Amino acid sequence: MKRREFLAATASTTVAVAGPTQRRIGVGDVQRLQTKFADVIARDHLHGGRKGIETDALALAEKAMALQQVGSASQRVRGLLYATAAAFTSSAMWAAIDGRRFDAAQDHHRRASSLAAMSGDPTIAFRIWSHAGSLYRHMGLVIDAQAANDVARRLSITRCDPLFASLGHARHAAILGLTGDANAVRRAIDQAQGALDQADPAADRPTWITNHYDQAELDSLALAAHLALGSFEEAEARAHRSLAVLRPHMKRSRGITTARLARAQLGQGDIDQAVHTAMSVPKDQAAHPRVAGMLGSFGRSVHELAGADSNARTWDQWVNDTRRNST
Repeated sequence: MKRREFLAATASTTVAVAGPTQRRIGVGDVQRLQTKFADVIARDHLHGGRKGIETDALALAEKAMALQQVGSASQRVRGLLYATAAAFTSSAMWAAIDGRRFDAAQDHHRRASSLAAMSGDPTIAFRIWSHAGSLYRHMGLVIDAQAANDVARRLSITRCDPLFASLGHARHAAILGLTGDANAVRRAIDQAQGALDQADPAADRPTWITNHYDQAELDSLALAAHLALGSFEEAEARAHRSLAVLRPHMKRSRGITTARLARAQLGQGDIDQAVHTAMSVPKDQAAHPRVAGMLGSFGRSVHELAGADSNARTWDQWVNDTRRNST
């Protein structure tokens, strides 16, 4: 009798320790979370830089990490969850870069790169380190920008897919523009173009690169490089090429490229045309932190070159009207 009682008690204790059955996390759970990534990307292309995008992306990264804790999962699914969290964190990083919140962007980079390492996914690692190169370029830290972008360019994905290689070379060109090495810039742009021409447009790739990188973005990065070099005629040509093939959803990119086009025209002394180009930036895009910074610098240059002539007055009136309409 005592033996039966002991066995019954042991069985009861075992059930109590095991507790309720854990939920099994599967690929479907990850895919449902990943559908929200497309919305983050779309909002970035439309607005970019907004604190709300950064906050929402971080919240979604936390949801991915929470799934790691609530149930059991295969090693593959855990890798996908880390990659998803890294992707959302990298979007928060990019929003912070675009919004000129560089300290926050560096914090997000540290977190995103750690998550990417745990995921083992070279595509998201590429995005994070390529973004880091852009971050340091915008901060004027050329050596750090080159080092970060080189991490991206050395990843295995650049040897497997020419589209990733092309983006790495194009961002390298934009960084090299800050060094003043025109020959190096031309080589990097040529490498970017050659790789882009080889890329299979039908290949299966992450949304973040297919919705962002194409001929228009290559020319936009070449435009940034030539502006930094002071090669204003080539910069203008690249701006026109980019705008001609820019996809409709790239609203933020259109504002940035148009502001850069105006700067290229101003660099050639065509003040009247430059002012009219700058004033064609849509008012909602003119409020974007990066575009606003470009237009502010443009306005100061207009006043230096034109003094108080009609072009300067026209520009000041447009700025005042834009500020009044945005409040």
